[in-house]
Amino acid sequence: MATNPPSGDGRRKGMVRGRSQTKTPSGHYVKRDTSTGRFMDVKTSDKKPFKGVRKEK
Repeated sequence: MATNPPSGDGRRKGMVRGRSQTKTPSGHYVKRDTSTGRFMDVKTSDKKPFKGVRKEK
């Protein structure tokens, strides 16, 4: 996993490994586990991408 020192500053050092994200037709981003291909989480609070997670093409 990525390290986040100092904690509480809202920044990430490095990327999240084993994850990718794609955009749904509704405009929300969904996070996917790269090893199994299963969807993990949908970001419904806003239509911005997850931080530190690579995007699929």
